[in-house]
Amino acid sequence: MTASAPRALVVDDSRAMRTILARILGDIGFAVAEARHGREALAHLNAHPDTILALVDWNMPEMNGLDLITALRQDPRFAGLRVVMVTSETEMTRVASALAAGADEYVMKPFTRPALEDKLHALGLVPREER
Repeated sequence: MTASAPRALVVDDSRAMRTILARILGDIGFAVAEARHGREALAHLNAHPDTILALVDWNMPEMNGLDLITALRQDPRFAGLRVVMVTSETEMTRVASALAAGADEYVMKPFTRPALEDKLHALGLVPREER
C-alpha cells in the first residue's frame, strides 16, 4: 500500500467481517481503516476527510449504519464519499431506507468477492477485471 492509495473505511462491529472486507479492499489497492460503529467511523472520517469509500454495516452498537449514513449526507465535507451498505438486512424496505438515506449501493451478506467488486466498479472506484 502506498501513500497515494485511495482511502477506504470498513465500519462493522464484527471483527471477522472487518477483516474480510479490509482484505478485499487492500487487495484492490485501497489503504483501509476500520471502525467498530458509527461514532468511531465519524471520528475517523473527521480526521481523514479524503476517504473516498465507506463500507457500512447496518446493525451496530453506539450508532447504527443508517444513522451514520444520514449524518454523513448532512455534512457537505462528505458529499463525494461513496457509501456501500454491507449488511444482512435483506428486506426491500430496508434496502429502500438505506438508499433513501444516501447509500450509493447495497450489498447483502453473505456476499461474494466478485459481487462486491461489481458494486465498486459500478461506482467507478475499481476497474472491471477479466474473470
